[in-house]
Amino acid sequence: MFLRISCRFLKSFVCAVLALVTLASCAAGDDESSEVEPQRAWVFVGTYTRGKSEGIYVLELDLATGKVSKKSVVVSKNPSFVAVHPDGKVLYAVNEVGDYRGTITGAISAFSIDQKSGSLTALNQQSSRGAAPCHLVVDKTGRFVLVANYSGGSVCSLPIGDGGRLKPAISFVQHSGFSVNPQRQKGPHAHSINLDPGNRLAVAADLGIDKVLIYRFDSDSGELVTNAVPSVNVAPGSGPRHFAFHPSGKFGYMINELSLDVTAFTIDSDAGRLSKLQVISTLPPGTERIGSTAEVQVHPNGRFLYGSNRGHDSVVVYLVNQGNGRLTYVENEWTGGETPRNFGIDPTGNLLLAANQATNNIVVFRIDQRTGELSPTGYQIDIPSPVCVKFLLRP
Repeated sequence: MFLRISCRFLKSFVCAVLALVTLASCAAGDDESSEVEPQRAWVFVGTYTRGKSEGIYVLELDLATGKVSKKSVVVSKNPSFVAVHPDGKVLYAVNEVGDYRGTITGAISAFSIDQKSGSLTALNQQSSRGAAPCHLVVDKTGRFVLVANYSGGSVCSLPIGDGGRLKPAISFVQHSGFSVNPQRQKGPHAHSINLDPGNRLAVAADLGIDKVLIYRFDSDSGELVTNAVPSVNVAPGSGPRHFAFHPSGKFGYMINELSLDVTAFTIDSDAGRLSKLQVISTLPPGTERIGSTAEVQVHPNGRFLYGSNRGHDSVVVYLVNQGNGRLTYVENEWTGGETPRNFGIDPTGNLLLAANQATNNIVVFRIDQRTGELSPTGYQIDIPSPVCVKFLLRP
């Protein structure tokens, strides 16, 4: 049984500093609280369907209390990662398979979202042009979906047509190489692709070759073009997994699956250059390395960073220095289950939902807006093999 583990002295010190630093901004936030805020959100949960799961689950979340309830499900094969279109009318999901229509590739599915019920209706599918697609994003113009293929070791972009339907991929890049771990790094494994806040720079974390590959993204054509600075390396055996841009666009954070740490970068978006700033463990100080990592996300306010640990079964919390991007450890919070594959922070920044894949449950935590610390709300819901959590505020 895992306990909530933290460095008490350091945590108290950080909390005291945060309370002083954020006092003014919190007061300003109180003045804005008179505005009407959304009360509920749809939550879309991607899953693995190898067991009891049927596909993508739609939940309703009470943003005030954290209570979550199951509303509907749409059948889809291994829709492990999902993304919501900027207009909130369409959901896209990877189908993490390697045998789509007789070819060695996976698929990407599009679903329309009913605004009143949150229910999903299948629109169409397209090939991902590589086996086991595991991550995708929609660009900010809402015209393209970018995909990372894990087993295929490649990335691609697909245009979005009328009504949100997908067209065949128009840009494709095959990664190459290997690294030092003979079990996990015999070849490329693109694990994620993300766009910077300016919608101009795409970065792909490749677990198999210990690199973050950098592309220029053309939002008119959807083309991915290798940047003049094509990549940045991390320590051999790190296993880059997911990447998160800071809202300012000045910093980026990559969680490394195999080495259980986060690499912080400064970013020159004009040159497309990522410069390593810091490497920090995802585990409490002095803790023996166990398991692997999964997700990393920056809080909407940019002041906190969160990462998930599978095996240690916790979410790590860091304070982000707004001036230089460096991270300071705050705490590790037990996720209330096992193997937190992913988590989601609701758009208001008040709640974090941790998806525990092995124990088939999603646990709701409240986020302290001054410190970033997590505390259980007492609410959770049973969902088979949850992998990804995405939100859409209800109209």
